[in-house]
Amino acid sequence: MAKLWFKFQRYFRRKPVRFFTFLVLYLTAGSLVFLHSGFVGQPAVSQNQASPAAGVPAEGAELPFLGDLHLGRGFRDTGEASSIARRYGPWFKGKDGSERTKLGDYGGAWSRALKGRIIREKEEERAKYIGCYLDDTQSRALRGVSFFDYKKMTIFRCQDNCAERGYLYAGLEFGAECYCGHKIQATNVSEAECDMGCKGERGSMCGGANRLSVYRLQLAQESARRYGSAVFRGCFRRPDNLSLALPVTAAMPNMSVDKCVDLCTEKEYPLAALAGNACHCGFPTTRFPLHEREDEQLCAQKCSAEEFESCGTPSYFIVYQTQVQDNRCMDRKFLPAKSKQLIALASFPGAGNTWARHLIELATGFYTGSYYFDGSLYNKGFKGERDHWRSGRTICIKTHESGQKEIEAFDAAILLIRNPYKALMAEFNRKYGGHIGFAAHAHWKGKEWPEFVRNYAPWWATHTLDWLKFGKKVLVVHFEDLKQDLFVQLGRMVSLLGVAVREDRLLCVESQKDGNFKRSGLRKLEYDPYTADMQKVISAYIKMVDAALKGRNLTGVPDDYYPR
Repeated sequence: MAKLWFKFQRYFRRKPVRFFTFLVLYLTAGSLVFLHSGFVGQPAVSQNQASPAAGVPAEGAELPFLGDLHLGRGFRDTGEASSIARRYGPWFKGKDGSERTKLGDYGGAWSRALKGRIIREKEEERAKYIGCYLDDTQSRALRGVSFFDYKKMTIFRCQDNCAERGYLYAGLEFGAECYCGHKIQATNVSEAECDMGCKGERGSMCGGANRLSVYRLQLAQESARRYGSAVFRGCFRRPDNLSLALPVTAAMPNMSVDKCVDLCTEKEYPLAALAGNACHCGFPTTRFPLHEREDEQLCAQKCSAEEFESCGTPSYFIVYQTQVQDNRCMDRKFLPAKSKQLIALASFPGAGNTWARHLIELATGFYTGSYYFDGSLYNKGFKGERDHWRSGRTICIKTHESGQKEIEAFDAAILLIRNPYKALMAEFNRKYGGHIGFAAHAHWKGKEWPEFVRNYAPWWATHTLDWLKFGKKVLVVHFEDLKQDLFVQLGRMVSLLGVAVREDRLLCVESQKDGNFKRSGLRKLEYDPYTADMQKVISAYIKMVDAALKGRNLTGVPDDYYPR
């Protein structure tokens, strides 16, 4: 046998072309066998598995909907159940706790038909496709919440997000954008125009350029419609011209918060104002800006249909923000012509640069760029992230640079400064937990945190000092002031960018100021990570920056920077 093998080996070593020919023929034959079994093969089924009593259909019987076949529903946890679970793939729970199937890749015409049937029935249970619709950035077809993911968007993900918020329709656009709404406010177009594949799902269409693939979410009962939780905005004085400030009014003898919020949500308005037995709906405008809150006792009139809720009075309104998205500030695009100047949005890492970019994009309607490239930011909708920072297509450029050469490359700058104690912790969380994650307890208690403070605390000071020294036309904005008085501070920033300030657009930004990169406050440290030595060093840096600001006739650092 060994001699035969050596002869075989020597034969092909002398004639390598024959060897490769033999290899190609072998692979071709194997491929043909595989394809033949995939198209005409029939999976072998034991007698027990083929029995209807075991939960698997006999030949010719109607195929069951596998979404209903799981432990506890349809069969007991027996050997037969285990074999069925292995055959149809593992089960897993969705976010809402409901059972869902994970389809495997099975050979055979029977298996492919089963898989296609399952997908269709699951889609029909969850949502029904109703067509391709025209969409316009100035007047959206679906005017509820929206979100983007330029890497992992799927039809199910969009439908699931809209359904969780109680919307009736979900629409996908550009292969990566998801829009929700309670009614479609656009015309139907040809199916051929929805021709863009989903970024996270091959073979599925997710709209097109300004075209929405729209699904109607199948809710069990109309009475079961939920509009999500409304946000309490406060007690406000009745506006002078009520019909212009809040254009929709309805009398409600049995007034409740839910009824008024549901009405305004149905009418596609982001504000619901309760005034005793009347419900008013509208947008935040200069006539009703929601800037001057009143004492809540002035609105403390009980609702007629809710014993423990206040429904306001004819003179003082209780205001809630509904789940309807204010689309007056959602349109964004690149600059129509190349900008003649480069404006930096400069900050120390962790000082809120990404948040400021979100605000600027909403306020101006133009994308912001970056000195770097962060794929996670691009995937979340910051489309200017991929442009070269000198492209001139973006309204301003994010940068953390602090060298003279890098600073002098810009014609103007917005310098965002944040409390170093907060900024250092935010950047440490980002470094070890991502944009909206948190560093682990071991990182705070280990050597990473002291080393980080030792390296980054001096940079916090030198970053500001360098931009004040080498920067041209620098507008200083304190992160804390931007949070406290967004309307005024964002107006200053927009003016420097050379864009006309539209007050209604700034009010729209106020209602959606958080964006997708707000770190939750639920996981705050239970102790102060700064030692006495760290505080002593950082306080010296704060005084240095404060003196530099005042030396240029600017407002010094906010009082809450120190003492610790």
